[in-house]
Amino acid sequence: MLDNIYKIWNDFLLLFEIFGNKMSVMKNVVSLAAKSGKLGTRNNGKFGLFRPLLSCAPVAMVGLDRGAHTQDLTKTMQYISNEKVKLKIDPNTMKLDKRVDKPLVVMINWLLARQKHVMKYATLYLEQGFDVLSVSCTPWQLMWPQKGSQLIAGDMLKFMHVNENDQPLVVHGFSVAGYMWGEVCVQVMKNPELYQPVMDRVVAQVWDSAADISELSIGVPAAVFPKNQIMQKTLRAYMEYHMKTFYDAATVHYIRSSQLFHTNLCHAPALFLLSRSDPVGAEKSNRSVYDSWVQMGIKCTWKCWDKSPHVQHYTHHAKDYVAALYEHFNAYGLVSQPEKMRMRL
Repeated sequence: MLDNIYKIWNDFLLLFEIFGNKMSVMKNVVSLAAKSGKLGTRNNGKFGLFRPLLSCAPVAMVGLDRGAHTQDLTKTMQYISNEKVKLKIDPNTMKLDKRVDKPLVVMINWLLARQKHVMKYATLYLEQGFDVLSVSCTPWQLMWPQKGSQLIAGDMLKFMHVNENDQPLVVHGFSVAGYMWGEVCVQVMKNPELYQPVMDRVVAQVWDSAADISELSIGVPAAVFPKNQIMQKTLRAYMEYHMKTFYDAATVHYIRSSQLFHTNLCHAPALFLLSRSDPVGAEKSNRSVYDSWVQMGIKCTWKCWDKSPHVQHYTHHAKDYVAALYEHFNAYGLVSQPEKMRMRL
């Protein structure tokens, strides 16, 4: 009974952190938790009263591969490189204090991505001489775009603009990254003369399990509470309420972002990675984006597996995943160490 109470309180704290003091959420959580006798779990034999609320924040990447060096630039952006160069950033302009003359991958992560999982993807690029800008968004920032995700999109766009060089620029996005990139496009539209050249600098893009607005209320609960169906249902119910109640503060921005993701201002060749069994990065919504981009003249490649979980296609189809990346990047001269890619096939 005691561990049940701890788990209920633990999960409620996470909801509280994301959405604030919403009495309707509290009532739902207490009601649903009271009906469940299977919420309690032990963590290595110990009761976990408080899940660290920082688990909702971008994860600082430590304990990485020996050759990798990672540092936080902002609360939502980390820089990963093979070079141990200490960088400082102007928080207003997003300009680095040193010029980094290397190709860059802007990696837009899925919600609550863990460091070891992000690093698996970053390593694929580090092996080819790229640096990686890892961008994260918390559930709270996603739910309140004007105070969260739009600010992150603005910082990302400014970073790419003011730190430009003659090296290739690649975008690799996971899950909600499709929405985030749509927010980037919204800001490009506001100042195309300044920012369209940034879009034109991108030489390749990859979209892994891209999620559209229609999958938002499915994907976020699964990401926040992957092993707790009761809390998933509670969070899903609140999100549906949130999107109706806060239409002007949230939903209208999701719709606009989705529209601009479908009419992407970046026309670089794109690789879509997804599975038919994924309800979050659904095949139907991804196909809609794919068809729209093809009609616009964007060269697109489609890789859809029959079965693999959301943003876990690399884990379940490692060789196929790397082969698709290798073929996509090799076609545009982005593979500098082909033997390292082949070793993974």
